[in-house]
Amino acid sequence: MTVALGTAGSEPRRALLAVASVAVALAAADSYVVVLALTDMMAGVGIGIEALQEATPIISGFLLGYVAVLPLVGRLSDLLDRQRVLLACLAVFVVGSAVTALAVDLSVLVGGRVLQGVGGGGLVPATLALVADLWPVGARGAPLGVVGAVQELGSVLGPLLGAAILAWSGWRAIFWANVVAGVILYAAVLAFGGRRTSGVRRASGVRRASGSAAATSAGLGLLLGGLALAAPERLVTDVTLGVPFVPFVGQSRVLTPAGLVSLGLLVVGAGLTARRWWPVLRRADLLGAVLVAVALGALVLSFASADPEREVVGSLGLVLLPVGALALAVLAWWHRRAPSPLVPRGVVHGLGLRAQAVSLLVGAALVAVIVDVPLLARLTLSRDETGAALVLVRFLLAVPVGALLGGLATRRFGDGPVAAVGLALAGAGLVAMSRWGPHSLDDAVGATVVLVVVGLGMGLAIAPVNDAALADAPPSAHGVASALVVVARMVGMIVGLALLTSLGLRRYYEAVRRLPDPFDTEALIGAGVVQVQTVLLGGAVAALLGAVLALTLGTTAWAAPARRPGSGS
Repeated sequence: MTVALGTAGSEPRRALLAVASVAVALAAADSYVVVLALTDMMAGVGIGIEALQEATPIISGFLLGYVAVLPLVGRLSDLLDRQRVLLACLAVFVVGSAVTALAVDLSVLVGGRVLQGVGGGGLVPATLALVADLWPVGARGAPLGVVGAVQELGSVLGPLLGAAILAWSGWRAIFWANVVAGVILYAAVLAFGGRRTSGVRRASGVRRASGSAAATSAGLGLLLGGLALAAPERLVTDVTLGVPFVPFVGQSRVLTPAGLVSLGLLVVGAGLTARRWWPVLRRADLLGAVLVAVALGALVLSFASADPEREVVGSLGLVLLPVGALALAVLAWWHRRAPSPLVPRGVVHGLGLRAQAVSLLVGAALVAVIVDVPLLARLTLSRDETGAALVLVRFLLAVPVGALLGGLATRRFGDGPVAAVGLALAGAGLVAMSRWGPHSLDDAVGATVVLVVVGLGMGLAIAPVNDAALADAPPSAHGVASALVVVARMVGMIVGLALLTSLGLRRYYEAVRRLPDPFDTEALIGAGVVQVQTVLLGGAVAALLGAVLALTLGTTAWAAPARRPGSGS
């Protein structure tokens, strides 16, 4: 639906877009900040450094929440106005951040990370769709470039801000900072979004009373839940006041009287408002959303749970992948029969489908650089994790610059040429990187030039791909079309990382077997470099394939007129 935010003019909605872009940057920063704080977070929930594999859900939980519900949130942003979706996503992100900050056991920490992923991921399609609301086909490149640049800038600032916070405080302060920032952005969305007056009926007295009761119940539930997770020592140790904090099982702070009552209050709040949100979920195709979440969740967990030194897909994947495949088969059947499917018929078709394929290849190329350039720095420069990550900053800073330039160039040259040139540059740079040896990073100037070229190339493709997907979708499906592009990129990163790392490790073990002295440190480093070269070459192949496919996105941003829902298959 066409949203109505603020006044009839577009200025309030432009301000709303600016706030939403900052929120997207916050979520992007949060996805990277965990890399620096992971060992501290593990210690905070009682996991030793020797049990690193047990900490995998801390990262995969965020990915699961981020990817699995994106299509549903995108669809909801098409059915509701963008402001309401942005507010809901920010609220979920804030709650998830608070839960993460208060967690003292792994299950609660992972639950908080999942909520952060749901809220943070949902901000992206709503923001991209807001661009489509504000600018016509052919004029969206620059604003999409700005949104992409701000999002990528968040990826750069996240580790830096995280390192700064860790320098003076613990890892929990990172997530409390998220809470503060999220609350400020929530207030800004309310301020700049204005009042929603279009199509709103005056609520009856009974409905207002029900809404007030639901808000009270949910508010009390959140407060009591926060108190249960915080477990203040003065209350817990009190003979009388400490009774609600006594766990029924083990040391869990959730399975306590206070924790269970808080969950009950949240359920009551949801039940009192069910008449409002249940019809919306039905219109959004709840069954289709569940099937998509199952399929994407199975994919994420199958690859994220694998030990890359031994397998591409973990033992969990042997169960989950067939479940995901079955969910996809049922989804295909349901999509043809549902009166209003989650992804409107005709969206995954033609130009939009090609844009998603390019986005998937961009994800595979991107993850090769993000993972293996720091690995090469650790191998050849003897850097710690933080120092190795800083080597990547040159690439990460170039990506938002490329995104901004790509958005500006799209209107003049069209989606296809800009994306193709960008990915061709990135592919050429990755080919050069795949030839890096043990001393290549010692040449700071040469390495910087290549990293910047690859970053600029990757960035150039961001706005054109989003622009093509939006141009090919009807206005009533801009949110879900944006979500599918993001999902494709994330899937490319997840699957690409697993496949390329597996190929790289195979080359590594082959190199080690050929060593005359398997204990020669220099020779082992050389074998590790072979692994990195293999992964980077795989990333180059993905980028170059993306460049070829990008040529089909059209020479003008309005090359493909938007179709109406139901056209095509």
